[in-house]
Amino acid sequence: MLTPRRQIWRSISPRSSAGPLNCMFVITSMPVGGAETLLVNMMRRMDPAVIRPEVVCLKEPGPLGEQIAGEFPVTASLLSGKWDLRVLPRLIHLMRRRRSDVVITVGAGDKMFWGRLAAYLAGVPVIASALHSTGWPDGVGRLNRLLTGMTDAFIGVADSHGEFLREFERFPDHKVHVIRNGVDCDRFVPDQSARESVREELGLAAETSLAGIVAALRSEKNHSMLIDVAARLKSSHPDLHWLIIGDGPEKESIEASAKRLGVADRVHLLGTRHDTPRLVASLDVFTLCSLNEASPVSILEALACGVPVVSTDVGSIKESILEGKTGYLVASEDVDGYCDAVAKVMVSPETRREMGRAGRELVIRTGSLQSMVSGYQDLATKLYDRWVRPATEASAGLVRTATEIASSPRLRKSSASK
Repeated sequence: MLTPRRQIWRSISPRSSAGPLNCMFVITSMPVGGAETLLVNMMRRMDPAVIRPEVVCLKEPGPLGEQIAGEFPVTASLLSGKWDLRVLPRLIHLMRRRRSDVVITVGAGDKMFWGRLAAYLAGVPVIASALHSTGWPDGVGRLNRLLTGMTDAFIGVADSHGEFLREFERFPDHKVHVIRNGVDCDRFVPDQSARESVREELGLAAETSLAGIVAALRSEKNHSMLIDVAARLKSSHPDLHWLIIGDGPEKESIEASAKRLGVADRVHLLGTRHDTPRLVASLDVFTLCSLNEASPVSILEALACGVPVVSTDVGSIKESILEGKTGYLVASEDVDGYCDAVAKVMVSPETRREMGRAGRELVIRTGSLQSMVSGYQDLATKLYDRWVRPATEASAGLVRTATEIASSPRLRKSSASK
């Protein structure tokens, strides 16, 4: 049975049951971040015969949005402020003009609210939200909760994240779908030459140990803890340097902390880079100190490169870090415990190689990019087929039946005799 919004869509956007689905991803902006990079990689791998993707950035397109503008339709700058109500008619008009079959909001907050509400009012057949964090204490907010009934699917990125969406956010069980984050294991690979070239680029000796993080420089990523760890390990590991890859509003604060704690000479802020696989492969240990995460892609990338991981135990990270086998988990803000974990990884090259092999095997088995792409494509087509294609085909069948009856010899003979 078609709901009113699906009847609206059918009246304004008739289509055949065949052909790719027009899928619109709605996101705030596309800086170089985990969720944004994941979206770009996924779109590039989607089968054009199944999904025709495009992106709407409510605010500025960001570096990644500009980068993919030549590959996919990218629309930006529809929202000038949090409560700019004009964004709603703009989105509705765009979704109808683009004949969107599927709208997927990426992340929480305003894009989740405006994207879903506009899709509902535009009559888009399938509405989903891909959530990449476990949120803060107030969850997705009251306004977003009001839209639960008009949303077909909430996508979690790990099993425990799916449980969080059911239990904490109180999304209906049948609407929660888990599609694990995935990375390109052909792009992120162990690379001995990267170890050598990165050290040479930084002017470091070949035997220098490297720890590093790939994350936007935002407060929730908790880089300040990493600087504390670097300071405490300075005397016991004098040859250990730290790479901070990414950019953001906390840059000056991080630089100031490194200088204040006397580690500015061993903490290298590299900013936004486009050679992340090479940089990650150069590390001896990958580090993450986040206060809030779901299933960070950066950890999967490190494991795919054969690099052990030390991370705070938040979100669904424990599904990727097998204690003592692929890395170590530490309680948030436990600086002493974090130092101990890094020291364990740095015990010997053989220890790191064994953990690296186990980590790569785990990602290949459970976190490939193609598995994630297939998950999104399958979910979109399943939901669309459930609600739209059967009704479209049934309508077509009624038309065919009426045509056959009208053209039957018996009916023509009966009409002629009157």
